[in-house]
Amino acid sequence: MLKKFISALVITIGLSSVFATTGDKAEAAYYHTKAISVAKANIGVPYRWGGMSSSGFDCSGLVKYSFGKAGKVLPRTATEMYYTKGYRVSSLQAGDLMFFAPNKASKPTHVAMYIGAGKMIMASSSKGVIITNTNNSYWTPKYIGAKRI
Repeated sequence: MLKKFISALVITIGLSSVFATTGDKAEAAYYHTKAISVAKANIGVPYRWGGMSSSGFDCSGLVKYSFGKAGKVLPRTATEMYYTKGYRVSSLQAGDLMFFAPNKASKPTHVAMYIGAGKMIMASSSKGVIITNTNNSYWTPKYIGAKRI
């Protein structure tokens, strides 16, 4: 009798963790998709240092705004996002945050959102909110890693 109870308990715990993980992944997919959609709706919005609205964005302002509209609160700066949120990933998925620094030894000063198919969306100081390739010759040498929120 005890063996049957323990077996049932193990099965129940195992199934509940599978469903919890599936639910977590579905929730993450939702807010990643939503954040990307919000960012894309702002393509062409001009760059504004410190900007966090559709009248103007800086890089972290766009990411914070987009994830905020999807229901996730992020810190204000790329550096704070990098050091306090998510977990590092080596294989990118849509919605992951990509971080860049002037050199590999310095803290991140720029953040973009990976949108899939080798593309990222960001607030560029010269062009405003744009989509560009992740292998962009300007950004590739400055890439220091990605995090999944």
